[in-house]
Amino acid sequence: MSDSSLLAPLEQLAPGSVRTRASDRLGMAHDASHYLLTPQAVVVANDAAHVGALMRASARLGLGVTFRSGGTSLSGQAGTDHLLVDVRRNFRNIEILDNGDRVRVQPGAVLRQVNARLSRYGRKLGPDPASEAACTVGGVVANNSSGMTCGTHANAYRTCESMTLVLPSGTVIDTAAGDADARLRHLEPGLTTTLEQLRDRIRGNPDSVRRIAEQYAMKNTMGYGLNSFLDHDTPVQILAHLIIGSEGTLGFVAEAVFRTVPVHHAASTGLIVFNTLHTAMAAMPELVDAGPAAIELLDAESLRVAQLDPQADAALRGFTVDQHAALLVEWQEADDEQLTAREEQARRLSTPPKLSRDPAGRAALWHIRKGLYATVAGNRPTGSVALLEDVAVPVPALAGLCDDLNQLFDRHRYERSVIFGHAKDGNLHFMLNEQFGAGDQTSRYAAFTEEMVDAVLARGGTLKAEHGTGRVMAPFVRRQFGDELFEVMQQVKRACDPAGLLNPGVLLTDDPQAHLRHLKPVVTVEAEVDRCVECGYCEPVCPSRDLTTTPRQRIVLRRELAMARSAGDATLAGQLEREYQYEAVDTCAVDGMCATACPVGINTGDLTRRLRADANGRIAERVWTGAARHWDAATRAMNIALDAAAVAPPGLVEAVTRVPGLPSWSRDLPAGGGGRRAAPQHDADAVYLPSCLNTMFAPAAGGAGVMTAIRRLAQRAGLRLHIPEGIGDLCCGTPWSSKGLPAGYAVMRDRVRAAVAGTTLPVIIDAASCTEGFHKLLDDSAVIDAVAFTAEHILPRLTITHRLPSLALHPTCSSTRLGLDAAITRIAEAIAERVEVPHDWQCCAFAGDRGLLHPELTASATRAEADAVNRGDYAWHASVNRTCEIGLTRATGHPYHHLLELLDTATGSPT
Repeated sequence: MSDSSLLAPLEQLAPGSVRTRASDRLGMAHDASHYLLTPQAVVVANDAAHVGALMRASARLGLGVTFRSGGTSLSGQAGTDHLLVDVRRNFRNIEILDNGDRVRVQPGAVLRQVNARLSRYGRKLGPDPASEAACTVGGVVANNSSGMTCGTHANAYRTCESMTLVLPSGTVIDTAAGDADARLRHLEPGLTTTLEQLRDRIRGNPDSVRRIAEQYAMKNTMGYGLNSFLDHDTPVQILAHLIIGSEGTLGFVAEAVFRTVPVHHAASTGLIVFNTLHTAMAAMPELVDAGPAAIELLDAESLRVAQLDPQADAALRGFTVDQHAALLVEWQEADDEQLTAREEQARRLSTPPKLSRDPAGRAALWHIRKGLYATVAGNRPTGSVALLEDVAVPVPALAGLCDDLNQLFDRHRYERSVIFGHAKDGNLHFMLNEQFGAGDQTSRYAAFTEEMVDAVLARGGTLKAEHGTGRVMAPFVRRQFGDELFEVMQQVKRACDPAGLLNPGVLLTDDPQAHLRHLKPVVTVEAEVDRCVECGYCEPVCPSRDLTTTPRQRIVLRRELAMARSAGDATLAGQLEREYQYEAVDTCAVDGMCATACPVGINTGDLTRRLRADANGRIAERVWTGAARHWDAATRAMNIALDAAAVAPPGLVEAVTRVPGLPSWSRDLPAGGGGRRAAPQHDADAVYLPSCLNTMFAPAAGGAGVMTAIRRLAQRAGLRLHIPEGIGDLCCGTPWSSKGLPAGYAVMRDRVRAAVAGTTLPVIIDAASCTEGFHKLLDDSAVIDAVAFTAEHILPRLTITHRLPSLALHPTCSSTRLGLDAAITRIAEAIAERVEVPHDWQCCAFAGDRGLLHPELTASATRAEADAVNRGDYAWHASVNRTCEIGLTRATGHPYHHLLELLDTATGSPT
């Protein structure tokens, strides 16, 4: 437990930034590595000055400091039992420079978001790790990340141009400044002198120069990047490049400027299958000479898991895997002519690949490869932890090393281990499943590691190629580099961080058993929890990530709760249970976006629904079941209540509804909507089920509303819509499913199924979240969102009479999961001269009634998007779900309409 009196000075630096509750500390403790340390406190840093003040204060208190931006970490470098500083929430700025040739980025920005901003310029960041959907720039710099195509020529070390760094003393240096070296010499004279002395010491030692040249000819993230002393002359540039790959042990990078690389849109991809792993690796030298951008290895176990992926193509699923291995190869060129020449060269290989330029097929192959680690780990035995190692050897040594590894797997009884990775760079990843704490498993792991280290180093390799040294390989840095260069690294650390303040225990250690300490226990809890590998892919898309918890944190807190109960720690268990209710259950939007990002498809919303169901009492079940039986009356009552609230004296309704657990009303909510009326049509082209949201909430800004718009659009297109009798009593069931109320859900399911029984027509729904709900409720592929139906059947029959000048578009979580992006884009581009989806868009978290029960959730989820919208210049704003429109209107101050309302306007009807 943390000492509140010890941490009080830190709280004074920035009140409200220090978090010491059990859920804060335990929720942030976990990452994807097999290590677990619990911080004494988590501090949410505000800016670079705050970080500097924290480091100075922590030094006085004797507290170590570890920075956390993304926390995907596979080598144990993102955890601590001291002070964990969250530099993700307030460090996400992205600034495009020189028409995309450079970009200035803060450490909390996710790589995929940076590349999305750069895409309009045809540029991207050089590092391209498979985890680009989750990893942050802070992690990329800290680990000297590379990836699948960048090798050593376009990794973080090569493409980082400058940085603003904060040293443990609090000194701030902008390495791009003209006086940077003079400033460093003035403020840090001892550090400057040491760097110059070490530079001269290395350059004057031929053995050191030779060893460094050999080590950094391949991907290498073991220890500090000593190639800095050979590649750069000035202390500032040496320091900046030592910082890259230093895993937060030398200083904090507040922002970095990267040179970007071109995106080559002309690409051709294929999968070459070999009978054995050895023959695949033996083919590597010839393949490398053919100049592909990427060669990715999948061994037999990887292929078996990949065959289970829904996106696996027929060729991959169509053969029985024995001892096979495959190489995913891709050529990328600036234009089709150059790509054709590359393809011709590839066809002359002794084992030619079957190449395809089809974007869908290529995307499917890369989806499988990028999600391979988490997919394989997600299929591990229950109760085990996934250990992912990361080594590199010269390409000609790959076949021999793979043979060595398979012999080690057999000798140490590691079953279902996998080997995959970036074969073009001689970079292999291999994964073990281990259950620490069971029998002699730690001894087995220790023995395996010793033999693996010997095997890699004997073949001239490095023990860490791109995942960072961390804790897992810190005891072996001396063995890889030798005494002389290890001593140089120790002097670098002492010069930058004399007190050993930053990330203690990581990267360098004199403890030969350090990699065997703080190993993560794993308990069996629930299906969603047990499959999670704590990779953090889910976190960037979670709408509650800046308010309470992320899906990963919800899962790890369930594990911590189970461990507390198992250990008989009733105090901790009770505290976690109390905090979990609001932090993880009440403020979960159950939007399912986590499942779209999770490589193993975990939807923590399913867990939340189950927990809500367990918490529901009989009274709640009866009330909501009664509402299901009389839904028309219930929605009309809400309609009347909203109308009454809109004309009530200011402050009265706000005060009355400001009760915990009840929906809160505010003046920015619309009045009540209109009723839904049946419109029987015997010769109809489709069945139309207007959403009950249209009854509860009036259309935006005095508009006609989506119900009217759809009927008018269909009429113009010559299509007839059937609205069944009893429409007022129909609902998609989401209010019951999201709250964990199965009895009411069953009532609604039976009523809806009866209403559409026997129809063979498409069933159209006019709110994306309701479309998703009806899909589940009816289990029927005939259900189609009105946007998709309009794009396919109505839009081609319409004439656009006038186009909007500009349109800001908000996709929704449901429209994303339903695959509506293409239909939304088609309609939007038909009606507007300029259409933009803000790069910072995400689920608005209004989530039915969450926006009324917990408006702070929607405010947090929409903050970044609202800022982006308000910095832009848009004549109109649109979405495809009424509650999302309300949430974005509330956040931005601009009225959001349903996209089909605007199509109605653009085809001749007044708003």
